[in-house]
Parts: sequence; C-alpha cells; structure tokens
Amino acid sequence: MRRLGYDVGTGRHAFAITEPGSPLDKAADVFALETATVWHTLAAAMIGGPELSADEANFVLARVVESLGEVLPLAAQCVADNPAADLPMYADSGQDIGAAMRDMQP
Repeated sequence: MRRLGYDVGTGRHAFAITEPGSPLDKAADVFALETATVWHTLAAAMIGGPELSADEANFVLARVVESLGEVLPLAAQCVADNPAADLPMYADSGQDIGAAMRDMQP
C-alpha cells in the first residue's frame, strides 16, 4: 500500500494499492518526494540551530528514515525518467519550518 497524503476529514494518512505507472501511483510518488524533501530540509535546518535533545533528534531521524525508505526506490526510476526533477518549493518550506522550530521552546 502506498501513502497518498492526508485525509483532511479524519486527519489520517490516505493509503491505496496502486498499479505501476497509474495516475494513483504517480500521485503516491509525488507525495513521497514532497514529504522527503520537506523532512530533509527541516532536518538540515535543525542541525544548524541549537543542539537538539535526544527525543527531538530521534523524532526527526525517524521521519527522515521513513521518507528515505519511500523515495529510494523512486530515485532509481526518476533518474532515468526525469533527471531534472524540480522540488525547490518544498525545500523552501522545510527551511522556513526549521527556522521557526529553532525558536520554539520545548
């Protein structure tokens, strides 16, 4: 099953069984890439700030690992199909979120 994003009504992840190459499969690919881009950029921004507690670091690391697990299989396909994938909008969002979180008090 592939994640497709969040169901606004329930606040939970939406999942689907997708056929390779189908529109639903492409939607799951996009969601995985968007999520990984944000978590990568967020983690990078947090590294540049004050030292994280063990709990904070573990939380972020778990999300980064989960995202990597979803996008690594896609990466091999994307390089062959579209070597110029462009996700700067999500990278910028992750930087903004990371900067805001650095200023928060636990």
